[in-house]
Amino acid sequence: MNDDLPQPEPDALAHSQQLQQVIAEQMAVSGGSISFAEFMQMALYAPGLGYYSAALQKFGSGGDFTTAPEISTLFSRCVASQCEEVIAELESADVLEVGAGSGAMAAEILAALQRNESLPNHYYILELSGSLRARQRETIEARVPDLVERVQWIDALPESGFSGVIVSNELLDAMPVDIFYIHDGEIFTRTVAIEEGKFIWQQKPADDDVVEVVRKLEQQLGEPFAEGYCSEINFAARGWVTSMAECLEQGLILQVDYGYPQHEYYHPQRNMGTLMCHYQHRAHADPLLWVGLQDITAHVDFTAVAEAAHAVGLVVEGFTTQAHFLLSLGIEQNLASVEDAGEHMQLAQQLKQLMLPSEMGELFKVIALTKNMDIDLQGFSLQDQRSRL
Repeated sequence: MNDDLPQPEPDALAHSQQLQQVIAEQMAVSGGSISFAEFMQMALYAPGLGYYSAALQKFGSGGDFTTAPEISTLFSRCVASQCEEVIAELESADVLEVGAGSGAMAAEILAALQRNESLPNHYYILELSGSLRARQRETIEARVPDLVERVQWIDALPESGFSGVIVSNELLDAMPVDIFYIHDGEIFTRTVAIEEGKFIWQQKPADDDVVEVVRKLEQQLGEPFAEGYCSEINFAARGWVTSMAECLEQGLILQVDYGYPQHEYYHPQRNMGTLMCHYQHRAHADPLLWVGLQDITAHVDFTAVAEAAHAVGLVVEGFTTQAHFLLSLGIEQNLASVEDAGEHMQLAQQLKQLMLPSEMGELFKVIALTKNMDIDLQGFSLQDQRSRL
């Protein structure tokens, strides 16, 4: 137990125990344990009970973490500028945001595109959580009430023929991961079981898919993983890239998230992986605690994203840090244009959070994938780090 974490309220604890029972029933059906990826999927997305599916406060100061769109409108204005550049190149364009959180980014992108007379035909939001949909609608109605009718919520990616920009912020890090570790030169995967009312770790020999990926990683990195090395593989992110490529006819897929190129992700010194949990603005490393009440994440292997994109015919058009992306798109000019002294001071502090290496500037990366487009994207004009992939 993490003694330094605040204890859940009784109602929240009852909610967690209800989800724990659902997961325990699935474990019983599966012979007593499930893979960590299955556990993470249920902990985050079980209908009505998972962290992202239940009506719990997640984003902002009253939640468990704060994302860039909640930190500052400056972030979303820059994303809007990148969208605008692509929209201008297409005969007909829509924007699709996947996992729109509180709706803050959608509202500001719409406002910025309206100011520049560059609105898309539609602004689609792919969001499965009913409670988040409701919050997103409230945010958009409050900030850009005249544009609510342009927004459509959808349950799945368009099957094909989408033209425009698909954008996401902190999406891939919340996809379920498999955990592997090395023992006596063999590859094992972590599983989760329940004992005396508490979730516990177990392990089993890795299946063929995990073994294939780990051995390929060892070849690419030039050495075998050391005894006890533990890390993650995100098969879901690879599948997601394939799904986006299938629905995109022409345009840009823009993804912002925290992570590393492969050689940094699986560095010998990062031998305990990147799995992290967030609960009431506190970070810790126990994903088996209080299911349904805390976020569970793993950093993104951007090399794997790029490889998956290449395999399905997408072009990796750019890769850089969040700081360089925002600088390329004029975040400093946006700040300089604010005349009110109080607002300017507030935005300047927000800019530091977005840009400083010690904050979000270096850890967060932006990757751009295109299809049927020949375009030099402004967001990667100052520094394009594709060579690091």
